Amino acid sequence: MALARAWKQMSWFYYQYLLVTALYMLEPWERTAFNSMLVSVVGMALYTGYVFMPQHIMAILHYFEIVQ
Repeated sequence: MALARAWKQMSWFYYQYLLVTALYMLEPWERTAFNSMLVSVVGMALYTGYVFMPQHIMAILHYFEIVQ
């Protein structure tokens, strides 16, 4: 019962995503290409943030002499 409700909720969120981004007008292969590129860009942004943000934060803290 809970699994069916969760599936229905996820389906509703996906439908809202399609409506907001106007992907419902695309063919399935175009929608797949767009979603693949979106996942790739978001994944690269998260990876870059994970790898480089600590270095930038430490550089900022050293610049303002918060950390010696």
